[in-house]
Amino acid sequence: MAAKHTDPTATSAAEPDLGYEQARDELVDVVRRLEAGGATLEESLALWERGEQLAEICQRWLDGARARLEQAAPAQE
Repeated sequence: MAAKHTDPTATSAAEPDLGYEQARDELVDVVRRLEAGGATLEESLALWERGEQLAEICQRWLDGARARLEQAAPAQE
């Protein structure tokens, strides 16, 4: 029986179905918008906060992938 792999974003109640690629793409867009300037302070702060959330989601996906690879790799002595 194959091991069930849980969604590493499941702890994020706001977006439990956001995949790595979706979060990464949205994060790239947030960064572009911040770098372009022209947003109000309030808009910039909201974008920054969203970017932090997206970066956390991406990191959880990457950490989960690393753990799966380490578990699947044969022990090396």
